[in-house]
Amino acid sequence: MAQRPAAGASSRGGSPRAGPLARRKAWRHLPPEQRWARLVYLAKRSWFALPLYRSTLPGCSEAAPRATPPDPWPGRAEQGQALVDGRYRFAGQALVAPTPLWQPAEASPAWLRELHSFAWLRDLRAAGSDAARRRARELTQDWLTRHARWSDPAWEPVTLARRLTHWLAQWDFLAASAEHEFHHAVLNSAAAQAANLAHSLPAGLAGADLICAIKGLAIGGACLPGGERWLGRALELLGRELPRQILPDGGHVERSPARHLAALRDLIDIKAMLHAAGRQPPAELEAAIDAMAPMLRLYLHGDGGLALFNGSSAEEPLKTDLVLQRANAGGRARLSAPESGYQRLQAGRTLAIVDAGAPPPPGQDGLAHAGTLSFELSVGRERLIVNCGTPGVEGGPAAWVAALRSTAAHSTLELDGRSSSELLPAGLWSGPGLASRPRAVSCRREELEGATLLELTHDGYREGLRALHRRRLYLAAAGDDLRGEDSIERSDGARPVAFALRFHLHPEVQASLLQTGDAALLRLSRGGGWRFRVGGGSLTIEDSIYWGEARSRRSQQLVVSGTAGPGSTLVKWALRREGAKRASD
Repeated sequence: MAQRPAAGASSRGGSPRAGPLARRKAWRHLPPEQRWARLVYLAKRSWFALPLYRSTLPGCSEAAPRATPPDPWPGRAEQGQALVDGRYRFAGQALVAPTPLWQPAEASPAWLRELHSFAWLRDLRAAGSDAARRRARELTQDWLTRHARWSDPAWEPVTLARRLTHWLAQWDFLAASAEHEFHHAVLNSAAAQAANLAHSLPAGLAGADLICAIKGLAIGGACLPGGERWLGRALELLGRELPRQILPDGGHVERSPARHLAALRDLIDIKAMLHAAGRQPPAELEAAIDAMAPMLRLYLHGDGGLALFNGSSAEEPLKTDLVLQRANAGGRARLSAPESGYQRLQAGRTLAIVDAGAPPPPGQDGLAHAGTLSFELSVGRERLIVNCGTPGVEGGPAAWVAALRSTAAHSTLELDGRSSSELLPAGLWSGPGLASRPRAVSCRREELEGATLLELTHDGYREGLRALHRRRLYLAAAGDDLRGEDSIERSDGARPVAFALRFHLHPEVQASLLQTGDAALLRLSRGGGWRFRVGGGSLTIEDSIYWGEARSRRSQQLVVSGTAGPGSTLVKWALRREGAKRASD
């Protein structure tokens, strides 16, 4: 993975081309039910855009909501102060005094969605000043004046749902001491928006996005006068989605730690809102939260942040800790999640998290990466081996988003410069997805006297290359010895192709190649050392990039390269802590 994504990379190998044929393919890969729902919503949008439509929506004559949902999530005071000063930073883009505010020409679609979502009300609340409160009211009043009627993206379902949530959750901060006219204007618009959201859903949404939209409808229904029908509709949709989205082991169907966190947080908010409104949460909701919390712990490294699989960034440990606290999640992390396709190997201070499952199904794969059988490794609170992460499907530069989805951006095997799943670009009414994926992914786990062995396979390279990737990972009981074997099994007569076995390193890790050429020394920032040895390929140290945080950072990667012909090609490698007693191979 170089410092810049390669120009013109094929969709099988790297950045997918976003031409008409690729976009059509992205559309066609969606399940028929989801395609139909999106077409229905597309037809409804034409009706929503008519001036007459606004007159069909209900209003609200009350001056206060029936209830306000609790909102314990922290804002960022420095971000709030920046808004007071006229500086708007959303989705990785910063604009100063943009004009016109709600639709500046230079703004990205993700920036606009964040602005219209009003999630920044938390930041203004955190700033804690009278100026911040005045700014919140000024911006809200200006939005009400300019967006009384349906418009895109302001009234797009997920954005609308988030705005409803934040208006009502921040009611005391936003409106408690405001004039009666302001109260009425906000609630009148909120009622119209809730009705529109009820008309729109499910709108072809899936996964965590649909749960977010359902939460907005549920909060609007529980808090707004006359909203019982909207709450009923939200709970009906939620009852349908929970068994579809929450797997038996508690994982979320999108197989993304970030989306798992977002969905769990939204479900917790729905439960808290129902309690605040004097309603008993459905048993299915309680069960989903109880199942998802241990799975969230599986995704956490020793620093408290998320592992970087399928469109995830590390997130702040404070955020993950707060979600677990609100879920009342006690106990340890789940170690094996076969339905979700993840494994956690832990011994001593060493932790490995492994993507041991097939990519998410079509329609739920909008954030899916081609990282099958990749793994991450941390020692205590320090990350050692990582995947490259993502700047966000919507918020980051398109070329980087695509390149970071490829197999080359993950700590696993890349064959013939290709990705193990064929990547699709964002298409009309569909997000990025996978056109093809491994059909058979297997995992066998064995534990003995504190040591753990995983035996993994996937057939993502079967088409064209007639290859099967096998990976064995063994973590010793003391946690100071991780050994691996990667084999490429190919049919007789297959043409020789290049392979690259990659181990991306965290930016704080420094690597140096030893004189023997078959080993490298890895130094952690706090002084610990690990020695990497390999047999069966040529070892080099190359540049990489790490996007597990809000900004990109330069990093390094170990690359073991060679040629795989017919039959079996085997690479053995070992990662041992310096000073650890060497066990026999």
